[in-house]
Amino acid sequence: MLTQTQPPPSRQAPDPPDARGRAVILGAGFGGLAAAVRLQARGYRVTVLERQAGLGGRAMVHELDGFRFDAGPTIITAPFLLEELWTLAGKRLSDHVALRVLDPFYTLSFADGLKLSAGSADSMRAQIARFAPGDLAGYDRFLDRARAIYEIGFEQLADQPFSSIMDMARIAPHLVRLGGLTSVHDLIATYVKDPRLQMALSFHPLFIGGDPFRASALYALIVHLEQSFGVHYPMGGVGALVQGLADLITGAGGEIHTDAEAAEILVRDGRAAGVRLTDGRSFDADVVVSNVDAAQTYGRLLRTHRRARWTDGRLRRARQSMSVFVWYFGTRKRYDHVGHHTILFGPRYRGLIEDIFRRRVLADDMSLYLHRPSATDPTCAPPGCDAFYVLSPVPNLAADIDWTLEAEPYRRRIAARLSQTLLPDLESNIAASRLLTPLGFRDDLLSAQGAAFGFEPLLTQSAWFRPHNRSEELDGLYLVGAGAHPGAGVPGVLSSARILDRVVPHAHALVS
Repeated sequence: MLTQTQPPPSRQAPDPPDARGRAVILGAGFGGLAAAVRLQARGYRVTVLERQAGLGGRAMVHELDGFRFDAGPTIITAPFLLEELWTLAGKRLSDHVALRVLDPFYTLSFADGLKLSAGSADSMRAQIARFAPGDLAGYDRFLDRARAIYEIGFEQLADQPFSSIMDMARIAPHLVRLGGLTSVHDLIATYVKDPRLQMALSFHPLFIGGDPFRASALYALIVHLEQSFGVHYPMGGVGALVQGLADLITGAGGEIHTDAEAAEILVRDGRAAGVRLTDGRSFDADVVVSNVDAAQTYGRLLRTHRRARWTDGRLRRARQSMSVFVWYFGTRKRYDHVGHHTILFGPRYRGLIEDIFRRRVLADDMSLYLHRPSATDPTCAPPGCDAFYVLSPVPNLAADIDWTLEAEPYRRRIAARLSQTLLPDLESNIAASRLLTPLGFRDDLLSAQGAAFGFEPLLTQSAWFRPHNRSEELDGLYLVGAGAHPGAGVPGVLSSARILDRVVPHAHALVS
């Protein structure tokens, strides 16, 4: 478990009281930690408050019976965003965390028995030539489109604040030209016809809680992100990155407090003035940054403050993303034929997505993402053992599903599916086991409706339509994380913190 309650002594002489602006960050997930690093680089004295006993938020670490499990994110696709944070702190990422490039990125296993090793474009072309040669030219045209979408959607828009409706108006022509008004799946279907290849190129919005048949085609940029920068695994797990960011903060004199749950954001003279905790302690601040779920930030932490846009009614009407069911398990044997990342598609694609997002039922079939970090990193499991994490997309808590009753039967169904396909004799080899259901997202991560990724990434809930990074409701309050612009996923969350460089004044401006 990653914890940090007291900063180490600073090597530099401390600043005199109030010589720098004070920033309080709520939440020690990737968004909050990245925000703290950036605000320190802009001259702030930083305090991070985390309600849980460990750091990381969705990226926390579970230690169980000699196994180590990353609880949430498992894929790093934009390492330059992390390198930038270490550079801001005067360090080098490679001196603290080793990123291992994975090849292939992941194995896709289809219900008809086809297996596709998703990796470099050349490797993909060679495989497509075998099972869908008629789609080769379309695949290349799609890659060109994904690159064009990335150049606009990520390079030019992901770190823009969208504080004004005019910001949205300026990008509208680009959205239309790049196909942003259509869905990821429908865009891809215009380029390739094999249904398995359509699945292979369109499932990526699920990584950020989106429905491939409704999420804007702008999210096709994820394919280009993978092709350009690769898929990486941090040795020691994603938790090593979380601890590395925490070390950057405390090494520069910042404070991180765990078991510190916020009760409310303090307001004074019409602006954010600090945070009061549930235990009664208060922390004054010149700026407050919330990495808490946006619905929680506005609906609970600002519940006594009059809100013009993010009212309780609007928050209730917002469409939350899907949730996920995650089973973390260790085995007392190794399954060396299984790669680091495997996606096991069920017999249905569109129908299963509709069950999750629209019908909101727990389907009889399932698609699974299987993570086997011990394929790359032997430190996450005892000798001769394997560590696994299997994830199944499921409806959020708007569905009528009682997870106190359904969790164990669903786990057994997943185990049976894995035993029949990838992990023979699985149940008789389980050495450690832990579950995460939508209830955990609601109760432990304070996510509205137990959603795993904040607001669903629809066009009408993106950019200006999403909660702004500079709060619309209160001066001095800023939002980062999955619920704010640009959205979920490690690149999106790190980009939300990057936006702070554009909207938060330099600390010296507050005390000059």
